[in-house]
Amino acid sequence: MADLQPYMPYIIMALNGLVAGWLAGLLLGGGGLIRNLIVGIIGAFVGAFLLKSGLFSLPFTTGFELGDQIVVSTLGAILVILLARLIAR
Repeated sequence: MADLQPYMPYIIMALNGLVAGWLAGLLLGGGGLIRNLIVGIIGAFVGAFLLKSGLFSLPFTTGFELGDQIVVSTLGAILVILLARLIAR
C-alpha cells in the first residue's frame, strides 16, 4: 500500500473544502460537486486569511480543530459565493 502521509494535508483540505462548499451551497442554493469543492477550497483560504488577519473571529468553538476549520471554510465559501454573485450582476 502506498504511503499517503505526504499527501494527507491535501486530502484533508479537499475533504474540508468539499464539506464547506456543500454547506455553503445548501445555505445559498445551487452548485454541483466540482463547484462546491472549488468554492469550498477557495473559501478555506479566504476564511483562514480573514481569521489570521484579525478581520474575523469565531464567537464559539466546536471543541475540535477540524470542526472549527469547517466552520471557517464554510463562512469563507459563503463570502466567495456572495462576492461572485455581486460581481456577476
